[in-house]
Amino acid sequence: MKNTFLLVLVLITQISFAQQDSSLPLIPRPNEITLQKGCFKLSETTQYYLEDKSLLKELDFFIAYIKKNNGFTISETKNPKQKNIIKVLKRKSKENSEAYGLTILQDQISIKGDSNGVFYACQTLIQLVNARRSNAVDLACLIVNDAPVYRWRGMHLDVCRHFFSVSFVKKYIDILALYKFNTFHWHLTDDQGWRIQIKKYPKLTEIGGWRKGTMVGKYDDHMYDTIRYGGFYTQAEIKEVVAYAQQKHITIVPEIEMPGHAVAAISAYPYLSCKGKQIDVERGWGVFEDVFCPKDSTFKFLEDVLSEVLELFPGKYIHIGGDECPKENWKKCEHCQMLIKKEHLKDENGLQSYFINRIEKFVNSKGRQIIGWDEILEGGLAPNASVMSWRGTEGGIAAARQKHYAVMSPGKPCYFDHYQSREILYEPLSIGGYNPIDSVYAYNPMPGVLDTAERNYILGAQANVWTEYILNEKHLEYMLVPRMCALSEVLWTEKSNKNYPDFIKRLKQHTKLFDQLQVNYAKHFLTQK
Repeated sequence: MKNTFLLVLVLITQISFAQQDSSLPLIPRPNEITLQKGCFKLSETTQYYLEDKSLLKELDFFIAYIKKNNGFTISETKNPKQKNIIKVLKRKSKENSEAYGLTILQDQISIKGDSNGVFYACQTLIQLVNARRSNAVDLACLIVNDAPVYRWRGMHLDVCRHFFSVSFVKKYIDILALYKFNTFHWHLTDDQGWRIQIKKYPKLTEIGGWRKGTMVGKYDDHMYDTIRYGGFYTQAEIKEVVAYAQQKHITIVPEIEMPGHAVAAISAYPYLSCKGKQIDVERGWGVFEDVFCPKDSTFKFLEDVLSEVLELFPGKYIHIGGDECPKENWKKCEHCQMLIKKEHLKDENGLQSYFINRIEKFVNSKGRQIIGWDEILEGGLAPNASVMSWRGTEGGIAAARQKHYAVMSPGKPCYFDHYQSREILYEPLSIGGYNPIDSVYAYNPMPGVLDTAERNYILGAQANVWTEYILNEKHLEYMLVPRMCALSEVLWTEKSNKNYPDFIKRLKQHTKLFDQLQVNYAKHFLTQK
């Protein structure tokens, strides 16, 4: 009888702790978290101990946060047995390099992980501290053992339709890092502007970086202003942003569009098109017929461009676009038609596949991989290419079944340029569509039709922020937050640990953090229960 009573008492205690852990303001929710009795007092007497000095740069983010927001400095100690201490221990996980352990006891905080894991543990600590901002912070004792579900946890930003400063791009990266994203897809070239300096081809930014006006209002109104608009990032600025992202454990994937969405490049160098005629950088939105012509001179240009891009971005992947490439000019082009016959291609879709294959061989020769939108499947997928599935999930499924890696990014729910409320009269102008936060949270990136072996090829997912209708930073933040928080939990947290009402409860505790970061977040979730 006594043993039965004790068992019931233990179960009640465990249930109580389980209920309490949902009140912790952690997004994404850790996959294993157990509350303990008591709390750790973080104060000016707290010190840190590093088992490996290489991990100081990860812990520094937490130390700097405390100094800025709580007003005291955490200093170093050489004594690991000291009380009121943060101990950082290097532990490599064989299964997941992003895994971490975080234990908060009454006399110490212990962080265990490789550099990635220690960084994520510090983000967890920052979220815990933010909920209790004061000179001395009481942190509930707990044990966290955590690791993400997906390898690719991405967010995208289009800076071609509307341009955003280096300082804002860094702020964007800060927000992603706080919510444990690890990939930033930077869309740098399109019909409406070329945004990256290429030293061998200066006209790309001198001419291609600027347009004579911009579409205003709704697309169907076809109204334009006459204000010269543009901008670009110098290579020095690109290096600065790449280094900044690396510090935040985020890999930048640059996108250089081809063979379509090439008007800005062609405006600078007309010989790149089939017609060879001078054209202007596009002022409006949409898909345009002027695309790269698959001539040797075009490939020489693209290889030169990519050579400079590869020097700037050290990550594994280069995004080459591949989407929405009209074939009308290719159908009328004598060179293109002769090339189709020479290479024994079936049609213009085969010509696009030839184009992508040739680019892939060059990128592979430099030790890198290409990734492209799912149109690169048309006409045959390049041997080593990965696919970003945006037209639904079919592209990702097809890629996985062909044993190619895929990132899921379907328009619903992964396009954050869509409306997040049905009350569109009270919303900023958007491209259309309806993509509320609950749809984002409910998303499962893993297609149920794939078998166990095929599932290994789904890297993860990302959301895209296209900026045709996003004119400024505040509008962009409004479209990003808090839907990005929902996606972070989709990509990090096991499905069995997810709960939408609980997520909303935790999200409401993050409003202080949004305010602290000066983020203009959408507030629809505040009325949800």
